[in-house]
Amino acid sequence: MTLLLEQDSYNYYMRFLALLISLLFIFNTCIAGEIKLRDYEEYDIPAGYHIPVISLQEFSTAYCEEGDEVSFKTTSDIYLYNKNIIPEGTLLKGYIEKKNEPIVGTHASMKVFVNKMYLPDGYEIPIKSYIYTSNNNLIGGGITAPEKYIKIPHYQRWVMFRAYSVTQCVPGEKRKMGEHITVSSGANLIIQLVAPIHLTHVVIN
Repeated sequence: MTLLLEQDSYNYYMRFLALLISLLFIFNTCIAGEIKLRDYEEYDIPAGYHIPVISLQEFSTAYCEEGDEVSFKTTSDIYLYNKNIIPEGTLLKGYIEKKNEPIVGTHASMKVFVNKMYLPDGYEIPIKSYIYTSNNNLIGGGITAPEKYIKIPHYQRWVMFRAYSVTQCVPGEKRKMGEHITVSSGANLIIQLVAPIHLTHVVIN
């Protein structure tokens, strides 16, 4: 009889111990999940934001075509909300979206669309952006120099019944043939976001 009671007590103790371990495991899992949830943050980079980069290769309207891929790299850490959200060395990739050949009066031009960003740990983020220029993000496309200048005398005053004049050179109607535009490897450029980036992943040093 005594042996039977001791066996029952032992079984009861083991069941209680198993229940206690299970409760501790569930509690620790809940705490870990809460900590993970607290550390999880999201960031929004607004449209219009500028990201300084350098070109990783030379590209030109002289030999590149629409659709050719180009790559860039950030030159410094970018902080927002007191967080380093885009570390230095982040890779960005895009392609030549539009190319205009040089014509008489206008230099060649191109637009570069950047659609992928790779954080240093390899995490890929889709983006919508262009290489920024003040000419509606068009690289090149300036007006060429006049083909020739025409000398025109301008009479300024009369002295002792004689008109004194100054010759002024004015551009003629015709302009020179445009030239190709080339972006050199290592060139400092700016990428401008045309749509917000919603970040759910940041690199923690």
